[in-house]
Amino acid sequence: MKEIKGGVCAPKGFAAGGIRCGIKPTSQKKDLALIYSEKICNAAAMFTSNKVKAASVLVSQENISGGKLHAVIANSGNANACTGQDGLAAAKHMAHLAAKTLGIPQNEVAVASTGVIGVQLPIAAIENNIDALKASLRGDEQGNDNALEAIMTTDTRKKEIAVEAEIGGKTVRIGAITKGSGMIHPNMATMLAFITTDAAVENDALQSALRLAVKRSFNRLTVDGDTSTNDMVVIMANGEANNTPVSSADYNAFYSALEYVCVSLARKMARDGEGATKLVTVTVTNAKSEDNAETLAKSVAASSLVKAACFGADANWGRVLCALGYSGADFAPEKTDVSFKSAAGEIEVFKSGQPVNFSEEKAKKILSEEEIEILVDLHSGSEKASVWGCDLTYDYVKINGDYRS
Repeated sequence: MKEIKGGVCAPKGFAAGGIRCGIKPTSQKKDLALIYSEKICNAAAMFTSNKVKAASVLVSQENISGGKLHAVIANSGNANACTGQDGLAAAKHMAHLAAKTLGIPQNEVAVASTGVIGVQLPIAAIENNIDALKASLRGDEQGNDNALEAIMTTDTRKKEIAVEAEIGGKTVRIGAITKGSGMIHPNMATMLAFITTDAAVENDALQSALRLAVKRSFNRLTVDGDTSTNDMVVIMANGEANNTPVSSADYNAFYSALEYVCVSLARKMARDGEGATKLVTVTVTNAKSEDNAETLAKSVAASSLVKAACFGADANWGRVLCALGYSGADFAPEKTDVSFKSAAGEIEVFKSGQPVNFSEEKAKKILSEEEIEILVDLHSGSEKASVWGCDLTYDYVKINGDYRS
C-alpha cells in the first residue's frame, strides 16, 4: 500500500467539485460541494450518536438505507440542525436538486451540512447555483481540492488522503476528504468524512469494514468533549477497479487500507483541533481487552486538565492517573506505568504504581514538541488502543466565544 495524490478523485470513475453559492454571506470561501460517480456505487455510512440529529443526517440515513449511492452534496456555513420541518424539507430539496442536475434518482444522493445550528438553510442559494456546482465537477486533484474547501468551517488545515493497494490481483484506490476541528468527541467525532473507492465491495463487507474502521479511528478522536448533531462518514464503492468483489475473500486487505485512511484523517483532525498547538496521542498497552484500553485512553485524551498540561508542557502525570481512575474501566494502578514521548525523546514518570524521579527539564523539552505521546502500560493483558486529541489553549475559547459572529 502506498499514499498517492487526488483525494476522493484518485479512485477511477469519481469526480468532485465545489463552489461559492452564498451560504456564508460574509465570506468569499466555497461553501457547496459535490462528489459524484457516474456508475452506481455500493455505499455504507455511519452517523452521529447524538439524539439531536440535523436534517441532513435524517435524509441521508433514509437515502442510504438501500445501500446504493451516486452522489453526495454537502454545504458548509449552516448546519440545518434544530430547524424543524422547514429544515427537513430543505435537506430533501437539496437532494432533489443534485439528483435532477445529475439525472439520477433522488434516493441515491446523500446530503451533508455543517455550520451554525438553529438557522434555516438558505435553500434558494443552492437552487440558484446547482448547475454551476455540476459544472465544477472534475476528476482530478483540483476537483478534490474544491470540494474539500467547500466543506471546511473553522478548519485551518486541509484533511485529505488517497492510497493505492493490491486487492484480489488488482490495483485499487481509496480516497477521502474530511472536515473537523471543533465539537469533536466520540462517538463520531463536527466532522464530515467522504470516502471513495474503485474497489468492488459487497454491501455487507463494506458496512462491516466501515464500522470497525470508524471504531478504531473517528470514534477514538476527541477535541473538546462535544458530539455534534451533524457528524457522518460515507463510503462509496463503484467497482471500477474490476477486482473480484470483496466479501470474506480479500476482506482483510481492503479493511487494512480503509483503516489506514480513517486513522490518518482522525490524526489530522486532532492536529487541527480549534486553537490547538499540539497533536496528543494517548496509547494504552497490555490491557485486558481492546475496549478496556480504548476507554482508558479516551478518558485521558478528553481530560481538560491533561490537555491544559500538554499546552503548558507540564509533565503533570497525576492528571493522567486521575483520568484513568474515573474512566470507569477496570485496571490496577499498582501495576501501571506512564511515560511521555515525542521526537525529543521519552521519559518515564510513573512505574508500578510509584512516582519516578525524572528530569523536569527533559520532560518539558519532550512535551514542547508539536506531536506528543502519553504512553500507559497496564501490565494486565495483551490488548492496546490509541486515541487522538490535542491540547487546550486560549484560542479555543476565543474561537467558540464568538462562533456565530
